[in-house]
Amino acid sequence: MPGLLRGVVRTAAIAGTATAVSNRVSRRQAGRWAQQEEQAAAAQPAPAAPPPPAAPSMDDKIAQLKELSALKEQGVLTEAELAVQKDRILNS
Repeated sequence: MPGLLRGVVRTAAIAGTATAVSNRVSRRQAGRWAQQEEQAAAAQPAPAAPPPPAAPSMDDKIAQLKELSALKEQGVLTEAELAVQKDRILNS
């Protein structure tokens, strides 16, 4: 019986040591991966700002002015509102 107990104790000690080593290796590897991810995130450039919207072409401005005059004729816009909108379109 003492020989059997010694074998069980030895097996338990070996298994405990193997588990401790395995856990330590896993934690170390996880730390390395996290460090690599941080370095990769820091190395990535910031996303570029979207380009400013293109200035409306003359054709677009003419179309807008035609729409405004149609709204004026329908009575939706007053003469003053039409003037303000025309200035906004022509100065953009």
